[in-house]
Amino acid sequence: MNRIAATLIASIGLSMLTTIATADVYELRTYTTNVGKLDNLNARFRDHTVALFEKHGIQSIGYWVPVGKENTLIYVIKHKSRDAASESWKAFIADPAWKKVSRESQVDGQILAKAPESVYMETTDYSPPTKSASVDDSGLFELRIYKAAEGKLGKLDARFRDHTMRLFEKHGISNVAYWHPTDEPNSKDHLIYIIKHESRAAAKASWQAFGADPEWKKAAAASGVGRLAKPPASTYMKATDYSPYGIRSAIK
Repeated sequence: MNRIAATLIASIGLSMLTTIATADVYELRTYTTNVGKLDNLNARFRDHTVALFEKHGIQSIGYWVPVGKENTLIYVIKHKSRDAASESWKAFIADPAWKKVSRESQVDGQILAKAPESVYMETTDYSPPTKSASVDDSGLFELRIYKAAEGKLGKLDARFRDHTMRLFEKHGISNVAYWHPTDEPNSKDHLIYIIKHESRAAAKASWQAFGADPEWKKAAAASGVGRLAKPPASTYMKATDYSPYGIRSAIK
């Protein structure tokens, strides 16, 4: 390889790394509280944390509490880039206002039972675009995480892009957002998405109708995806009272 070619390849590589570092990035975070502390956590987010996030360039997308769990908060936020995320978190943690809120909110005991779980994500090319009309945060949201068999993530994406999303809507399931994790190894085989149902009963009826749809059966058989590496993880969730109204309007 001559010097010019080597320089060109290195330049392209640097350009790609710069693009990755400056592209919009989402963050899925899961908090587990100590017994009886979920209300304290929600109050802290409602009264302080969300505003402090905005102050430091972190955009709130949605906040949910899993159905049947009294110690968990799941939320999605958006950063302008991975580098911006790092800087925002540093500034947030160092903010005297946050330190004061954190200290005062835990005078009667520590809120979190363990460190928050965080997954950085990027939107898929088929995730719903921004819409001018907001989406009501009432109803029931469902967080689903798929792990594709080795080498099958592209085929799984194609099935969602070409068939699944349309069939979801046909059967009363609203598409909210679709992401891939940005970090290995999960970036190679994971799909994370959120959909919305009118209720738990509606979700059950929709999934039954979807699974029995001849068009779905044909698309599934022809997709080449085969079995997933493991069954999808599903979490039903209700939006908190401070979750932004219409999360699709904030997702691009």
